[in-house]
Amino acid sequence: MATMAGTVSKFCPTTTFENIKESRLKSLRNPNMLQFSGTSAMQYRLLCTKESSYQKLKAGSTIYADSMDVERPWKTSDARLVLEDGSIWRAKSFGATGTQVGEVVFNTSLTGYQEILTDPSYAGQFVLMTNPHIGNTGVNPDDEESSQCFLGGLIIRSLSICTSNWRCTETLGDYLAKRNIMGIYDVDTRAITRRLRQDGSLIGVLSTDDSRTDEDLLEMAKNWNIVGVDLITGVSCDAPYEWSEKTDSEWEFKRDQHSTGEYHVIAYDFGIKHNILRRLTSYGCKITVVPSTWPASETLKLKPDGVLFSNGPGDPAAVPYAVETVKDIIGKVPVFGICMGHQLIGQALGGKTFKMKFGHHGGNHPVCDLRNGRVDISAQNHNYAVDPASLPEGAEVTHINLNDNSCAGLAFPKLKLMSLQYHPESSPGPHDSDLAFGEFIELMKTNKV
Repeated sequence: MATMAGTVSKFCPTTTFENIKESRLKSLRNPNMLQFSGTSAMQYRLLCTKESSYQKLKAGSTIYADSMDVERPWKTSDARLVLEDGSIWRAKSFGATGTQVGEVVFNTSLTGYQEILTDPSYAGQFVLMTNPHIGNTGVNPDDEESSQCFLGGLIIRSLSICTSNWRCTETLGDYLAKRNIMGIYDVDTRAITRRLRQDGSLIGVLSTDDSRTDEDLLEMAKNWNIVGVDLITGVSCDAPYEWSEKTDSEWEFKRDQHSTGEYHVIAYDFGIKHNILRRLTSYGCKITVVPSTWPASETLKLKPDGVLFSNGPGDPAAVPYAVETVKDIIGKVPVFGICMGHQLIGQALGGKTFKMKFGHHGGNHPVCDLRNGRVDISAQNHNYAVDPASLPEGAEVTHINLNDNSCAGLAFPKLKLMSLQYHPESSPGPHDSDLAFGEFIELMKTNKV
């Protein structure tokens, strides 16, 4: 039987309540006693039993550890993460319970777990946070990037037992439980991250269901696939709507924006984040958000000043209808693509996209603007990338990720087109990439003249 100090004998010798009480008091008087011997650990457990067990102790009866009705003062492992490579990771659950399948990816951000939880680009994935301590700031309604959580589960090392932020309205565990999102903690996230870096992203199954065997969960992981699946339809809006909310004044750092409504932008919702819309509005754009399946002909009828193709989850090759929409729009109106939008533009130009080994997920990716040598710290979240060698003449790579030299930005001046693989609204630098929205404004302004 496992205890705080290790293993004790299954048989507990006869003892009395008074002896246990005296021994426990001695250990409490000694502040340097951080561990207990086998007997002391057992005594500690006996102190946590119900009144019926106390009565047995007072009577001097012999107690067997395995037969006691013990109320443990700590949570035991009640969840499993089973990866498709056959590895099994025991953990403790928080949030929702049940069984869920998803692709496991790691995120290297030090902060911003609530923005990650509500980023639609994580649909179909379990997010493992490499920062070990999560939950200490709780959650609040101001940091939502969408109206719900789309990821399959959250994997962390240490769950904070308290919150200490003035903006907090509820704990992370309560937040996930209300949204039916599974979470696990007390698992070796460093070891899992090393495995993902070595072998690539892996399909995993999270479960709190004791009735399912490890073999059952492994079979589920092996039979599930995320490649070639249209994940955009499930996160896009159902009908067009107008967006008018700006960045809150307390967070606004740029004070010389254009007047509201000077440029009309149609934003395709492939899983768009609220802060992208806020930044465009703060730059003076009137925004109409449309579903991912909105026809290009209907967009052009509105005669917009520009079109935004947003971020979104999954494989761009799985949504050929979106590629066709991009093809029908580029060249007719200034275009800005972000993340998934960037990849769709690459395909629409005749280029190819490919699945990366473990993708880019985090708020600390250095990106170089090849046009001027400027280096920004960017926030990224994608498993696919554009192959620059497959792009046609006229398309130029404007940005590269300095970690692996992958394509992080494109431009096609003749077609009035620009795109970024990362998320410029996040600005972890803290405002490095926000200049991209200004570039889009200049693109529309030049086209208007």
